[in-house]
Amino acid sequence: MSMLHILWIIVQIVIGYQLVIPFILYVFYILKGGYKAANNLTPPAEKDYAIIVTAYEQTTLLPAVVESILKLDYSNYLVYIVADNCDISDLHFNDERVILLRPETVLAGNTRSHFYAIAHFKRNHEILTIIDSDNLVEPNYLKELSPFFEAGFEAVQGVRAAKNLNTTYACLDAARDIYYHFYDCEVLFTLGSSATLSGSGMAFTTSLYKDALEKLDVKGAGFDKVLQAQIVKNDKRIAFAYNAVVYDEKTTHSDQLVKQRSRWINTWFKYFGYGFNIIGRGIKNFSINQFLFGIILLRPPLFLFILASGLCCFINLFIFPVYSLIWVIAMAMFVFAKKAPY
Repeated sequence: MSMLHILWIIVQIVIGYQLVIPFILYVFYILKGGYKAANNLTPPAEKDYAIIVTAYEQTTLLPAVVESILKLDYSNYLVYIVADNCDISDLHFNDERVILLRPETVLAGNTRSHFYAIAHFKRNHEILTIIDSDNLVEPNYLKELSPFFEAGFEAVQGVRAAKNLNTTYACLDAARDIYYHFYDCEVLFTLGSSATLSGSGMAFTTSLYKDALEKLDVKGAGFDKVLQAQIVKNDKRIAFAYNAVVYDEKTTHSDQLVKQRSRWINTWFKYFGYGFNIIGRGIKNFSINQFLFGIILLRPPLFLFILASGLCCFINLFIFPVYSLIWVIAMAMFVFAKKAPY
């Protein structure tokens, strides 16, 4: 066997194992009995929430998200809107629970906006939750988060469902979310690891959020990647709240899709190295939480490794046809390891 052949096998293994891992995790998920966490938690007394909504340059959708928040079936919360580099002359909120903040200087960063809100808290909120300016929330959102904090978790990720399915691109974006919600949240959490964070629809104890990011100045996209790594490095688990739903605006045009995918690729290359560190910690600490989470962090964006898998299968048709059969089997495993959509 030539060195070139060996290298080709190694490349295929590095790409192809991503197709098989979901099937393996799915089998253990079924053996474990599926997702049952929410059924075993006791509804707590109302906790004190800070709901942080960040906007950068655009305020058009803020009235809608605030309206949905004020319809929450919950009473113990305040809403902090951080309008960074925004014209707020047309924004008027008459409810005293809504605090509109406009930083004196441009922050241009998610975590900077979050800490700006924290610095202007009207009281010492026990928990903060992060909502994007284009989100809408279900009325039971906070009620679905609270039992996990009562159970001792310090970080919880909810579900980001599609707010719009009006174009093919929006449907593709939503389909991707279904996959990630199931494997990266429901399955991982059920198996004793942590749900991955999604940028919004997530909540933390204020102390945990500050401990994780207060000394870091995270620039550009990917603050959630840094945050989840900081949490799991300490072997804390991120819970998954199946019924805590926020509705997220999905990509509707091809140019948006290209920019979004480019951003994801850049973010993955920037932060995937966390996976090696966390896997190492998992082996050292005998932690299934860290080990499984680290493996998932090494995976490239979904569309990228599926395209790479298809390319490998096609190339093998001309050089090693039997390998193409292996790729077909791996792809079948990837497709059949699924659950009905939410």
